[in-house]
Amino acid sequence: MARRSKGRPVDGILLLNKPEGISSNKALQRAKGIYFAQKAGHTGALDPLATGMLPICFGEATKFTQFLLDIDKTYVVRAKLGERTTTSDSDGEIVSTKDVNVTYEQLEREIAAFLGESDQYPSMYSALKYEGKPLYKYAREGIEVPRKCRKINVFSLTLDEFDGQTNEVQMTAHVSKGTYIRTIVDDLGENLGCGAHVIMLHRSAVGHYPTDKMVTLDEVQALLDKAKDEEISPSTYLDELLLPMDTALVGLPVVEITKEQGSVFSHGQAVDTATDLPDGPIKVLADGVFIGTGERNPNGQLKSKRGLASQQDDYKKPE
Repeated sequence: MARRSKGRPVDGILLLNKPEGISSNKALQRAKGIYFAQKAGHTGALDPLATGMLPICFGEATKFTQFLLDIDKTYVVRAKLGERTTTSDSDGEIVSTKDVNVTYEQLEREIAAFLGESDQYPSMYSALKYEGKPLYKYAREGIEVPRKCRKINVFSLTLDEFDGQTNEVQMTAHVSKGTYIRTIVDDLGENLGCGAHVIMLHRSAVGHYPTDKMVTLDEVQALLDKAKDEEISPSTYLDELLLPMDTALVGLPVVEITKEQGSVFSHGQAVDTATDLPDGPIKVLADGVFIGTGERNPNGQLKSKRGLASQQDDYKKPE
């Protein structure tokens, strides 16, 4: 007998405003529990110190998390000059303290030097894995392991505020995937000759998703409690917060096929299209309904890459 999944089938994307002090996985599990969802995953971890946008993908939306991992992010970061720490943030131990003799103009020049493409070595306190184990676990054991440098792109990095009394700097950074803001702050401190570390980090945007659509765990919990008080289904309120799963695919080329072709496509068979297909992943609509992603096969046909189980149920398999 097949084992039933615990929870209800719910599909969509929740823009969670992760609170400070908990891991991204703990935030995910709390959201999943509130929604009583069968399946959920997050897209791009935030450190416990960090707050802000953490897209939670429920159900079928988990098939498209990679597209959210690959898009650019925007952060507001506050750094303390004059102190360098083991983790490049305030969760670590201070390893050096130096006087700060920095002008606003000097800060602007050094910050501008980070713009554009560059190579960055991931922090030993990142969640990247080496031989199947997260780097931060090695770091906690005092072990440093080899790390591959990665290409990053800092699209913009602006100096929002500099308090010469507290030696605190606030910046807004728009960066490519895989960019470690802590590393930028640590490098900035070294370039200024005084050291620096992150004391606040907030992810204000993931790609195109609007900041004002974010909700906190407390707000989501309050809606669950409201539904219980009114003795109605929690989905009445909770599911209204979810964005369509295909919002993760903004920017992909779109190909529309007929409902009949959608039936063939959803069961793993390639279909002919009226137009030449582009290279790479394609967002596929059947009679205006999103049914998954596809790609061009060697024969120039559209084949399925990530299909929706619901569509496989809805469409009848061709004779």
